[in-house]
Amino acid sequence: MARKHTTHEQKNKKKNKKGLKIFGIIILLIILIIVGIVAGGYWYVSDKLGKMQQVNISEEDLNIDTQVDQNLSDYRNIAIFGVDSRDLDMGKGNRSDCIMIASINNNTKEVKLVSVYRDTYLQIEGHGLDKATHAYFYGEAPLALNMLNTNLDLNIKEFVTVNFNCIVDAVNALGGIEMEITSEEVEYLNNYIHDYMLETGNKTGKSSQYIPKAGTYNLDGVQALSYGRIRYTEGGDYKRTERMRDVLNAMIKKLQTKNIGEINHILDQILPNLYTNISSGSILSEIPNVMRYKISNSLGWPYEVRGYTTPTWYAAPVTLESNVVKMHEELFGETDYTVSNTVKTISDKIINKTGYSK
Repeated sequence: MARKHTTHEQKNKKKNKKGLKIFGIIILLIILIIVGIVAGGYWYVSDKLGKMQQVNISEEDLNIDTQVDQNLSDYRNIAIFGVDSRDLDMGKGNRSDCIMIASINNNTKEVKLVSVYRDTYLQIEGHGLDKATHAYFYGEAPLALNMLNTNLDLNIKEFVTVNFNCIVDAVNALGGIEMEITSEEVEYLNNYIHDYMLETGNKTGKSSQYIPKAGTYNLDGVQALSYGRIRYTEGGDYKRTERMRDVLNAMIKKLQTKNIGEINHILDQILPNLYTNISSGSILSEIPNVMRYKISNSLGWPYEVRGYTTPTWYAAPVTLESNVVKMHEELFGETDYTVSNTVKTISDKIINKTGYSK
């Protein structure tokens, strides 16, 4: 099948290759569900979780405001980073082309997902105002967490990083997932399959097939990843987020049909692709709660942005303060939220730099 580009796609080709790893939270939740399924074998599970790439991070590096930490004590906020690495190196020097926050209500186990746009113009410690994606590049997870906490008044202490191929391996290990593909989605889906095969497939040895027409299919890993990338149908990024949730639900549904031997194989495939500071013990402690987790909604942040060119293009929040206020209302039910002095200062700095006050 010949590759077809619309004018819009050509202008955004480089950007479209990014942001593919929003699925990081999928992997985290799959681990929790797997743990719940095989909870009877504590040492077995602990050994499996030991396959993850783990790192320790000092909370002193995360710039968490004491008052913010107290206000959000009922929430466990975890950052999910998808980096542009094609191998198992997920540290400094990789851009986090996907930045997601999974906010878990410790009381209700409700999970809300927030995607932070990679080009958002934010303050990065030691580097001034820059794109949010560059924080991971400059100082990997610690600096990226610092950036999120500083600019969004958050208390994130934990993270999970995945690379380009993680979701492909996970879906393939599951034996594929069933999804309905509409006629509007077919061309875009095949375009992304083409991109993957051209840029990555020849390096990883993973192959796939194009989707011939609308219908219900058992998608392999490459097809599922490509489906989740679709953003140019009606609904844009919001519809893409919905597709991500659909993929997640399909993966969980498929996982629940697997026996212990099959689950063992899946764990061996996905765990080495995770880079995190969440300990095996912390994951094991969630066993009693795992089946209560429910993703209630997802959103993209900032809500309101304007392009700012210097000549590099940035997505400037208009304003940072008002976007943070709205996020805290939606995520944490904090009505009439007042941002910290730090966020207020950064917000004013962005206004002075861009001239965008509304």
